Amino acid sequence: MEESQKSTLKQLQILALAEGISYLSFGLTMPLKYIYFIPQPNLYVGMAHGILFIAYCVWVLRLHFTLKLKYSLSGLFLLASLVPFMTFWIDAKYLRKIHENNQLFTR
Repeated sequence: MEESQKSTLKQLQILALAEGISYLSFGLTMPLKYIYFIPQPNLYVGMAHGILFIAYCVWVLRLHFTLKLKYSLSGLFLLASLVPFMTFWIDAKYLRKIHENNQLFTR
């Protein structure tokens, strides 16, 4: 694996963790907004989550085309951004294996 591919992969690992944390944080701020009528935390966390979500999806597509990942695997990576805790699982099950062992799941 080339150095630029490793860099893209490492960036995706960081984004996966950050996106997962922001998703959970967004879920925690929802009661503040709708039960206690305090919208500010939800506004800021929601904006951060939105930016991280888009960045994660772009990096998955970038990795898909640079490493020529299987379509099913890239689809799973994209699906992970919609399910809480799943980006953590993707990082542990796939991204670390690709990064540490140069184990590629290519088409």
